[in-house]
Amino acid sequence: MALRTIESLGDIRGKRVLLRADLNVPLDGQRITDDGRVRASVPTISRLTGAGARVIVLAHLGRPKGEPEARYSLRPVGLRLSELLGQEVAFAADTVGPIAAERVASARDGDVVLLENVRFNPGETAKEDSVRRGFAERLATLGDAFVSDGFGVVHRKQASVYDIAQILPSAAGGLVLSEVAALTRATTNPESPYMVVLGGSKVSDKLGVIANLLDKADGLIIGGGMVYTFLAAKGYPVGTSLLEDSQIDTVRGYLETATAKGVEIILPSDIVVADKFAADAAHYDVAADSIPENWMGLDIGPESRRTFAAAIRDAKTIVWNGPMGVFEFPVFAAGTRAVAQAMVDSDGFSIVGGGDSAAAVRLLGLPEDGFGHISTGGGASLELLEGKELPGIAVLSEPELD
Repeated sequence: MALRTIESLGDIRGKRVLLRADLNVPLDGQRITDDGRVRASVPTISRLTGAGARVIVLAHLGRPKGEPEARYSLRPVGLRLSELLGQEVAFAADTVGPIAAERVASARDGDVVLLENVRFNPGETAKEDSVRRGFAERLATLGDAFVSDGFGVVHRKQASVYDIAQILPSAAGGLVLSEVAALTRATTNPESPYMVVLGGSKVSDKLGVIANLLDKADGLIIGGGMVYTFLAAKGYPVGTSLLEDSQIDTVRGYLETATAKGVEIILPSDIVVADKFAADAAHYDVAADSIPENWMGLDIGPESRRTFAAAIRDAKTIVWNGPMGVFEFPVFAAGTRAVAQAMVDSDGFSIVGGGDSAAAVRLLGLPEDGFGHISTGGGASLELLEGKELPGIAVLSEPELD
């Protein structure tokens, strides 16, 4: 699959280039707690401004309901973007209104304008094609070309991701190209042994990935909140741990399929259990088949950390999506740290699949250059691993030649 690149847009000096970025960062009030996605947007923006384009950045934050909400304003993100770019970023307090029009009209070659949250407009996420298209057409009046560089949203059929790419000359930015290349490397003839590490809270979020990877991976390592549904499927007690009862039969079927296909599924042999969901909870290590009543699993245990790390270090391709425990609480972060450190220590090609996994790498202070690729899009990377066609990628694809 070949994607149109910025070169296909020709000379962009003096042109207004609408850039869809993913600036959906966690905020504590007005303070950004993880600016990874903002930093990831800088190279493509700098490339465009360096070529003399007038860059108009489109982005979202949070999940507003199609109207302005102060807590989801992109203004604090714009301030951080200014710092990272080393130049002022003009902020428009609307998206397709008079302020945006004035800011764009005032922009000079090499300037950057950030428009307010696109999801403050109901047309951005509308299910009706005509409503979405109408909003995209209003956005398109502000630009001469469109560059898609927000990998975290390319799995969404939304106005500023999909529809606008059909209206303006469009191309993929450097971030999207690198994300697709890395994830394609991990899913198309990956070097073996190919090990996939899955964690996070819900097994239902990973069902499609598991089904697809049973035909590709040599092994699946399962941790996080989702592991308790696997343990329950094996008939083990899970206490008050997170459990999706409705998925137990499905998981049992996957375990049987994996055995039939010769795919190793590595589950924890021990679990760190706690008496409550809190950073100061009483906790101790138990065998994975012996979680006591009224206790909950919040991390994998020390034996499991060693087993998981050994399997990761022996792999030639490793994809990780989802933490092994409640890494936000230091006492329950050891499992996630062990997996991440093993990936750093491995000689194989490693991918951190965005979302909480990427946040954990930064929170735990691990070197980002120790990984082959850290994705900015959790949902998008999962859908690529599932083998799905992503609307925001498909719309940028060159037609296949016979």
